Amino acid sequence: MALKPKIYKSRITLSDIDRNYYDTLNLTIARHPSETLERMMVRVLAFCINAQEHLAFTKGLCAVDEPDIWVRTLDDQLVLWIDVGEPAVDRIKKATRRSPAVKVYSFNSKSDVWWDQGRARFNELRVSVFRFQWGNIQALAALVQRTMDLSITITGDSAYVAAESGECEVSWVPLQLA
Repeated sequence: MALKPKIYKSRITLSDIDRNYYDTLNLTIARHPSETLERMMVRVLAFCINAQEHLAFTKGLCAVDEPDIWVRTLDDQLVLWIDVGEPAVDRIKKATRRSPAVKVYSFNSKSDVWWDQGRARFNELRVSVFRFQWGNIQALAALVQRTMDLSITITGDSAYVAAESGECEVSWVPLQLA
């Protein structure tokens, strides 16, 4: 019998100061049995950083040909592909053929090694790559509850996250901009 995903509900009051984007998001997040809390929260944070109309979570780890998050237009055109983690260069190369905009959010403790090994090949692609600080992501994961009310304020390359169980700041570094 296959394990089922755990479902998390989150109400997020989002303020993106730089983009002048303010919204309240009601997200239902399915956490795959093999997915860590850190990865799940990076997906949530990437969703908030890119919040816009038609942005949606995909089937994620269950669908290898889909990104973690995408934007599809009303006529079903893929316009934004977002991957979380340290994807293979070949995967991102395929993504750049399918979508005009591709972003990768790396967060793992091994992220530096992944970037050093793939940098030259990523430089040939039209992709934006960002790296979250691992310690920040661990602090963010510590705030997780099955039902969460979060306040996220984004400014510059940082997000300030407040929850009932605490608060933290998550910063990121742009490694490559498309």
